[in-house]
Amino acid sequence: MKAVIQRVSSASVTISGKKVASIQTGLLVLLGIAEEDAQEDIVWLSKKISQLRIFNDANKVMNHSLLDIDGDVIVVSQFTLQAGTKKGNRPSYIKAAKPEIAIPLYAGFVKQLEKDVGKKVQTGQFGADMKVALINDGPVTILIDTLKKC
Repeated sequence: MKAVIQRVSSASVTISGKKVASIQTGLLVLLGIAEEDAQEDIVWLSKKISQLRIFNDANKVMNHSLLDIDGDVIVVSQFTLQAGTKKGNRPSYIKAAKPEIAIPLYAGFVKQLEKDVGKKVQTGQFGADMKVALINDGPVTILIDTLKKC
């Protein structure tokens, strides 16, 4: 799994002109699922994101996690994070998981993250044409790849 984690002061997802998710202070997580991803990736990544200390403390030092600030989360599926760009100019998505694999893993990740943060996690809609709006706070953007856990 690959995740782009963005610290936001606000974020939203709109599908067909209807806003389906909206948060204030928290994280926007773009999640790309690969064919080889599994339950252990879900557990590891969810824990990492929920405990990632990227929010400022009183001294403007990034010492607080999402849990510490009681922030909100939106998770958006994004198969393009699995794009291969080694050859040519057209990205290859061969490593991206097919929907029959990706949808259950995406749903499992959202459930695990809800468990880890102790609250409802908002989402986009898997496979939909989504318009994602955000105000990146900082800006702070972190890339995490479960293949690079060590």
